Amino acid sequence: MEMKRATSLVLVSAMTAGLLAGCGSGGAQQSGDVSSTAESTASATSEAAATADTQAAAAEKPEVSRDEEMTFEIYDAAANYQGEQTGWFAKVLKDNLNIKVNIVAPQVAGDAVYQTRASSGNLGDIVILDGTQFNDCLSAGLVKDISADIYKYPNLAAYQEQIDVFNESLDGIQKGQIYGIPCQVTDTSPLTYSQALVYSAPLLRWDRYKEIGEPDIKDLDGLLDALEAIHKAHPKNDKGDPEYPFSLWADWDGGDGMIGIANVVQLTTWYGEKIKGSAILKSDNTFTPLTDKNASYYKMLQFLNHAYQRGLVDPDSGTQDWNSVMTKISNGQIDLMWYNWQRGFWNSLDRLHNGTAYTFIPVEDQNYYTDSDTYFGSGRVFGIGSQVDDEKYQRILDFLDWYASPDGLRFQHDGIKDFNYTVGSDGKLTLINDNALMDNLPVPEEYGGGGYNDGNNQINQWICDAICTDPTTGEPYNKDYWSSYLEDQNEGTMEEWSKKFDATDATDWMEKNGKLLVSPNVPYAVKSDDADMSVIRNQVNQSVCDYSWKMVFAKSDKEFDQMWDAMTEELNGFGFETLYQFDCDNYQGQVDAKIEAAKEAQ
Repeated sequence: MEMKRATSLVLVSAMTAGLLAGCGSGGAQQSGDVSSTAESTASATSEAAATADTQAAAAEKPEVSRDEEMTFEIYDAAANYQGEQTGWFAKVLKDNLNIKVNIVAPQVAGDAVYQTRASSGNLGDIVILDGTQFNDCLSAGLVKDISADIYKYPNLAAYQEQIDVFNESLDGIQKGQIYGIPCQVTDTSPLTYSQALVYSAPLLRWDRYKEIGEPDIKDLDGLLDALEAIHKAHPKNDKGDPEYPFSLWADWDGGDGMIGIANVVQLTTWYGEKIKGSAILKSDNTFTPLTDKNASYYKMLQFLNHAYQRGLVDPDSGTQDWNSVMTKISNGQIDLMWYNWQRGFWNSLDRLHNGTAYTFIPVEDQNYYTDSDTYFGSGRVFGIGSQVDDEKYQRILDFLDWYASPDGLRFQHDGIKDFNYTVGSDGKLTLINDNALMDNLPVPEEYGGGGYNDGNNQINQWICDAICTDPTTGEPYNKDYWSSYLEDQNEGTMEEWSKKFDATDATDWMEKNGKLLVSPNVPYAVKSDDADMSVIRNQVNQSVCDYSWKMVFAKSDKEFDQMWDAMTEELNGFGFETLYQFDCDNYQGQVDAKIEAAKEAQ
């Protein structure tokens, strides 16, 4: 099995004095950026790994009675579902741990639920938060100190280095104290990039791309030309439902501390840029304001508007939520995807074989930004509520240890044995029913019944990323890297794709053509806004979101630019320049830490 090992390309070129002139120290808000010093950004040493292994081996897991059924309330910033977990994963939790989980989801209930519950002193039994909110909850006494117990649990102790690094930089705690468990840690390294496709890139159906002549796409206008040709040929899907190149959703806007609409924020990475609050980090390691017409937010927002002007945008965009878009993807109603994980709602081995799968199509003028593996975590964090009693506290640690165990990770990342996969005589896994998620296949009663997607893990967040190695197979939990899957997918779509683009996969093509910008995954703390800055940030974000959606549906370039100028004027009235300088100051330290990590890797 070939695993990608891309070196850091971003943040290497600017190791000079005068980096980010005009930016100093400070604090701001952005999730996805956790905390540490530059010294703690280096990759794991063999000594540290040995220490963790020794402690994990020595840990004697406390005996915890599971005789009594218990319900955990989870405040979950990652969830798209609110209420009690049902279906097959509920049965997994019941059978293995005798627990139920009830999810409180701010993405469903609205942001006010955070303030309401935090003010009550009880956010939840388990909390899943971005790093900044977690720091705030720590200061407010809403999360429990778990340092005396966490490393008694061997599956959690296996990630001691990552957990320690995260906690060492939390505000106001002493060395050795543990309050949080970072999400999506990996067992690779801070500088490794393991994926065959970056997080965001243009993805088209291979058969539709072939049908329009496999054009070489030079820029965004060329991409729109290709999508328009596809749309003219396929205004409806095979069921007769409307089909559109673009289908947008609004319910992720403002999440993870972002400014601007989520559909645009992620697309900026196609041009090697990354939004950091009100600032945009460019590929040369300088910052420019979000309002810069020469930068990527304007560019990608205008791209969506030009798509609208050509009649390529789903009219439900702006009013529908992600779940509605997910259904449309599964129904074959969307021509363009831009998140790598979206393929899971359509691609299957059958579709890879018959050429109807979605795959990366290069755009010549693009340079793709991606962070390296989330070795130290994705920025989100698990914590335990400070109000839980001793009995529930032990049961929660028992659950979290199982959640980080090979058994738990199989259920989270691979599904149900003999329904989603089989185990061969060699111990390797082979995928079956790979359309279970996209088609919401009925699950046999013995596994919990209901539809597969309906009963999927609604927590929607993991302690260990799917790229981690399953010790029972020696392969990642991610099915895309199983030897059986790699062998099966090498006919049809990927065989033809590889011949055309002279590469084994998207990452390989990007590396060969100098189009991959990998940023070292280094944990770094950003502090919460003070009261005044919070007011400015909220006003700015609301204005950018409101105007951005209006600009998506502008009838002309002139109207688009008039709206942009009006937005900029309004932002300046809110104090945008103050916010921008504040964010520049904040992220200076993160950039410096990334550069230091890249230097150490040379």
